[in-house]
Amino acid sequence: MHLNILQIISQCDSFSFELRPQDQGFIPFLFGQAIIGYVRLFVQTALKELPDYWEVHESHVSLSSSLSTFESRTKAIEYTLNYWRERGTFQVLKGWRNELYPVYGPNKTVIFAFERAACSLFGLLTFGSHMTAYIRDTYEMWIPRRSKKKPTYPGMLDNTVAGGIAFGSEPYKTIVKEGMEEAGFEMEVMKNVKAVGFLNYCYASNEFTGGEIGLLQPELEFIYDLAVSRDIIPKPVDGEVESFELMTVEQVKAALAANEFKTNCRLVIIDFFVRHGILTMENEPDYIEIISRLRKKMPFPLP
Repeated sequence: MHLNILQIISQCDSFSFELRPQDQGFIPFLFGQAIIGYVRLFVQTALKELPDYWEVHESHVSLSSSLSTFESRTKAIEYTLNYWRERGTFQVLKGWRNELYPVYGPNKTVIFAFERAACSLFGLLTFGSHMTAYIRDTYEMWIPRRSKKKPTYPGMLDNTVAGGIAFGSEPYKTIVKEGMEEAGFEMEVMKNVKAVGFLNYCYASNEFTGGEIGLLQPELEFIYDLAVSRDIIPKPVDGEVESFELMTVEQVKAALAANEFKTNCRLVIIDFFVRHGILTMENEPDYIEIISRLRKKMPFPLP
C-alpha cells in the first residue's frame, strides 16, 4: 500500500495529547507537580512491589520523596530496572543497552539518568540527533540500509546518520560521533554539518519496536544537514548498517510511500523536503498540517 505524506507522519506520530493520556490507559509519572512521563496500568502495578523507592497512587506514580538527589534517584531507578530484569517482568528489558539517557525536570534540570531500553516503560521523553548527507545541487541523499541483525527495524532504510543523545553528551557531539562511527566520515567532513532545527513526535510501541505493545514513546530529534561533493562517500563501519546508496529525490519519495524507511526517519526526510522546497504549498495539499505535525507542543519539561 502506498501512503500519502500525512499517513506517513501518522504512522510515527500516532499518539495525540489532545486527548488526555489518562483517558487512553496511561497514568502520569510525576516529579513534583511536573509530568515527566506516562506509565501503563501494568507498570503501575509492578511498581507497588518496590515501596522503598516508589509512591504509587491511583491517579499517578512518583519516585519516593525521600530521594532528594540526582544520585539517589538514579540508583533507585537502576535497582528497579535490575529487579524487573532479573525476574523477566518486562520483555522490553531484554533489549538492555547499558546506555543512560537524561531525564529533565523543571528549570531544564537533569533529575536522573535512565537506561535507554526502559524509557518507554515510563513514557519518558528521549532525544536524538539525525543527519542527512546530500549532494547540494541535486538533493540526492545518502541513504543507508540497516543491518538485518538489528533488534529494531532490521533491514529498513534509515537517515544517513543518527543516534540517541546519551547522558552527558550534546546534540552536536552526538551527530559528529555517529557520523564518524556509522558512516566513516572524517572529522574534516563532519565539521561542515549544519544544525537546522528539531522535530518531535509520540507513538505507542508496536511489533517493530520490540517488547510490550502500547508503551508510550515521545521523542525529540535534533536535525542536521551535511552537503557533500560526490567524492565524499559514506561506508559502513560499526555494523549498524549494511550499505549506503545515493538515491534521487524521486527514489526517496517512492521508498517513503512504500514504507521502506524506519518510522521516525520518514519524518526527518519529510522535514528535509520542506526545508529545501521540494515539498511546497503548491504541490502538497496538506502542507500546513504537515508542518504543524512535525513540531508540536508536548507536556514534558525540556532541556
